[in-house]
Amino acid sequence: MTEPKPLLVATDLDRTMIYSSAAAGATAAETVCVEYLDGAPLSYMTVAAADRMRGLAVAAALVPTTTRTIEQFGRIGLPGAPWPYAVTSNGGNILVNGVPDPRWRQDIDAAVRAGGAGLAEVEAALRARIDESWVLKFRRADDLFCYLVVDLAATPPEFLAEWDAWCRPHGWSASRQGRKIYTMPAAVCKSRAVAEVRARLVASGGSVATAPTLAAGDGALDAEMLAAADHAIRPRHGELEELGWTCPGLTVTAAAGIEAGEEILDWFTAALGDPVTAGTPG
Repeated sequence: MTEPKPLLVATDLDRTMIYSSAAAGATAAETVCVEYLDGAPLSYMTVAAADRMRGLAVAAALVPTTTRTIEQFGRIGLPGAPWPYAVTSNGGNILVNGVPDPRWRQDIDAAVRAGGAGLAEVEAALRARIDESWVLKFRRADDLFCYLVVDLAATPPEFLAEWDAWCRPHGWSASRQGRKIYTMPAAVCKSRAVAEVRARLVASGGSVATAPTLAAGDGALDAEMLAAADHAIRPRHGELEELGWTCPGLTVTAAAGIEAGEEILDWFTAALGDPVTAGTPG
């Protein structure tokens, strides 16, 4: 029988654990490709980070937690797989041994309906505010939320704030991550899904009841998850860095770019030796 894990680690992926060539920044470290798209390499980790993630997946309850759709998550050859639990679609789906949990999704869909506008109404309002001069792609994600891929230089500077102001009274919000502008229902959040995974792990004996939750992420859609964790870390880059965002018990990496991912994994691993005091702000 597997021993219950002493630590739950929920980590964002893009620009936290894995990096495109553009996001990686300058590094002398050896890297390994962990994602291909149409046969072309897309996302990387340092070799050291990949090794540390494999070790962490054995020692802790490690839960990949991403805004990616189920299909997009499936493209990643993430070290440490297979995953008993993974959170995709910004918390809208929980994968159990790689399979979406239907009960969780039904609960999320009900919460979205109760929380305000439906996806079709939001999409119609969004389409009325955009045009092809600056929007490169319009995507619906797992029938839960939508996002734009934009030309940042051509994007109207007031668009995000004005669109978010429309969204809030309708039970949604808008945020930007790199070239993507996400429109997300309030009911779809990573922290809610991580809390559900934690409860299931404790109930099944996969995690001790006193196990602290540690979290990592770089974007506005990660903020709630970081604030809800016992201890959290973010890289010195990304949307939260631009906003100067912080919360009690937050650590910020010294490194930026792909080497921040390695530093975050070192921080998680150190917490295994002292999970109670991990996360002293740095």
